[in-house]
Order: sequence, then C-alpha cells, then structure tokens
Amino acid sequence: MKKIPPKKKIVRACYIFLALFTAILFLAPIVLTITNSFMSTSEIYSNYGAILENASGDGKRFISKMVNLKLLPDMVSFSQYKTVLFKTPDYLLKFWNSVILVVPITVFQIILATLASYGFTRCKGKFGAVVFFVYIILMMMPYQVTLVPNYFVLNWLNLLDTKWAIWLPGIFSPFSVYLITKYMKRIPKSLVESARIDGANEWQIFSLIYLPTSKSIITSCVILVFIDYWNMVEQPLLFLSDQDKYPLSIFLSRINTKDIGMAFAVAVIYMVPGLLIYLYGEDALVEGATYTGSVKE
Repeated sequence: MKKIPPKKKIVRACYIFLALFTAILFLAPIVLTITNSFMSTSEIYSNYGAILENASGDGKRFISKMVNLKLLPDMVSFSQYKTVLFKTPDYLLKFWNSVILVVPITVFQIILATLASYGFTRCKGKFGAVVFFVYIILMMMPYQVTLVPNYFVLNWLNLLDTKWAIWLPGIFSPFSVYLITKYMKRIPKSLVESARIDGANEWQIFSLIYLPTSKSIITSCVILVFIDYWNMVEQPLLFLSDQDKYPLSIFLSRINTKDIGMAFAVAVIYMVPGLLIYLYGEDALVEGATYTGSVKE
C-alpha cells in the first residue's frame, strides 16, 4: 500500500473539516426548527423573547438581551402539533390547498414536457430549432417578469381567483421541457434505428425506448418542479384574492410573532412532503442532473 504524504493528509483533513462545517451551517436552521417545535410556548419566549420583542416594533432596535439558542427542549411538548392538527383547521386547510395546487402542476407539466421533448428530439427541421430556442429564452426569464402578462391573460379568460390561475402557468412552464429535451437528445440513434427495423411505430419508440431511458431526468424534474411550486408565494398573492384558497407557503411568509411556537410546528409539517419526495428520488436527481445515466450503445 502506498503511504499518503503528510501534506495530502492535511489537505484532506481540511476538506473534511470544511465539508462538515458547511453541512452543520446549512442544517442548523432546520434542526433548530424541528427541535423548537417540541418546546412549549413559554420556553420559546424565554429563549427568543428578545428577538420577538424587537420584531414587533420597527425592526431597527438594538437587541440588548442575550438570545438563548437551544438545541434540545427542557421538556418535550406536543402542544404545538396538537393545536395545528386538531384545534386550528385553518392550517390544515392551507396544507391541502398546497397539495391541490402543486400536484396537478407537477403531474401535467411532466406529461406535457415528455411529449414536447420527444417532439423536439425527433424534429430535425429549422422550425423545431426556433421553437426550442424560444423555450430556452422563456426559461431564462425570471417568472416575476411573466407575472403581469399572465395576470392580464388570466383576467381576459376570467380565471382569476380560481385554481386554474395557478395551474395553467405552472403546467405550461418550459423548465421541464428544456431539461428532458437535452437528455433525450443524448439517447443513441442506433436504438431508434433498431426499433424501426423491428417494425416499431412512433408511440412504441416513445413509450418503450425514450421514456424508460429518461426515467432519471423525469424523476429529477418531478422533484424540482414539486419543490419549486410547493414554495410559491407571488403567484397565489397575485392571482388569488380569496385567502381561503391560499397555500401553506403564504402562511409561512406571514409568521405572526404571537404564534411563533405554532409557526415552528407548521414549518416542520410544511417541510415533510418536500423532504420525502427528495429522499425517494435522491439518486435519480443526482443522476439526471449530472447526465451520468446516459445510454451506452
């Protein structure tokens, strides 16, 4: 066995330390949110009362008191979750509003994206290249730029303050089309030619070759689209006037300092769907994002 030089050991140790420090830095807010959700309201105010008092004013006062960041509660309490899940139906209503708004966007955007991507992959003319270039331009534009045009179009269609006002712009987003198209173009043409010789039609080529081969990038798009729209704030605020139709993300953007303990519990509940879908498709997300799953001839 080759001995590792001392300098390389030091460099490797520095990299490991830097990686651990970065991981702790990014995970600390999530861990604190989860642990603080099991604290009682009195304990939360005893630890963070100075911040909450400052937040209730103009936000410019100096915090003279010490803030106690506690990782573990003195006594585990489920009162916040009991209040959210059983005593305050408004928060559960907003949770299901998020599910109803996000799931159709994710499902139908992926369906349309796979069909459109297959068309762009198989189309070799200048028209297809021009349309795909327009897709790229639209994807590069921040969605805040398209909010006002979408508002006027939805108002003309009389769809404002309905779920369609959120569904339609999300379903026809070009983000997934771009990623899946770039992936499908890496599929070897020899597979298609072999399928043609065996008598396969376009639908069979699409369903038996392109879809199974693109499983990793499709899973990646599902995760990215779901998390993106699960965290949406601007679209519901602009397109929905009825607050009963707001998703849970709106509540998190308007945390009330009087209910900070409940806000911790709601934040934990809010993180669960995105965390589960990420853990389920983590390998596919990495493979699809790095294109390591390309087909070998």
